Amino acid sequence: MPLRIIKLQKKLILCLLFFSFVLLISTSEAHEYIVQLVPSDQVGVPINGEEVTKLEITEISYWQFLLWLGTMYILATIDLFYPQKLFFSILGYRIVNPGNVLENSSRFRVYGYIKTKPGAYISEIVKQIGLDREIVKYHIKILTAKKKIEAYKDGGKTRYFENILVYNENEKKVISALQNLTNKRIISEIMNEKCNTNVALAREIGVSRPTVSWYVKNLRETGLIIETKEGTKIIYRINPVYKLLIEKYINTLTEKTEPQPLAVVT
Repeated sequence: MPLRIIKLQKKLILCLLFFSFVLLISTSEAHEYIVQLVPSDQVGVPINGEEVTKLEITEISYWQFLLWLGTMYILATIDLFYPQKLFFSILGYRIVNPGNVLENSSRFRVYGYIKTKPGAYISEIVKQIGLDREIVKYHIKILTAKKKIEAYKDGGKTRYFENILVYNENEKKVISALQNLTNKRIISEIMNEKCNTNVALAREIGVSRPTVSWYVKNLRETGLIIETKEGTKIIYRINPVYKLLIEKYINTLTEKTEPQPLAVVT
């Protein structure tokens, strides 16, 4: 913030505080006044025979009024510390903060989808909730800035998780891998020990051997799969480090796993 604006703020604050002090001092010896209605206009007395409902009257002392007035001056003074807040309020806008970040209906829908579908990415969110891509990107930016969600890099994609300190790095890695349908099928077959070679996986899943090799290579690089050589065969196994997490999430994630092309050009 420019130094000139800061100096101006300080001067305005001092003026308001001084005015508040003078107001309190000047009225310290003021007397109370009672305002009464004329007899023809007494409370509870009908004028033309109509039904009259007597309102509840709350009396406050003069000092209570001064205290309220002083509080309003103090709150106004505090607002001077945040001129941008006052500026946007005048224009009809509201600054987003962690307390009201989910009050926007579209942002709430984006957040709700990420909460129920951990590891979601932008294109998926756009398709599933039907919002414009730029709107989704804007709300994700706000949610990330306000620490409601967090981003996770998964190869060339950025996936999003609810920021509740529930998902550690290993969980994010497992969930992101299982969101891919082909990855999920390969991992499931290896986990069940039905198919643990390239040839067997290609035959069981119904894809080419190069396709299996491409997916297994990515899973091996992320550490989810390890391979050992037995004679002329390469055997795939689940990394014991991630086995419990895979068992936890492979059947709990929604069935709307992302479709992927099953052909790999070699």
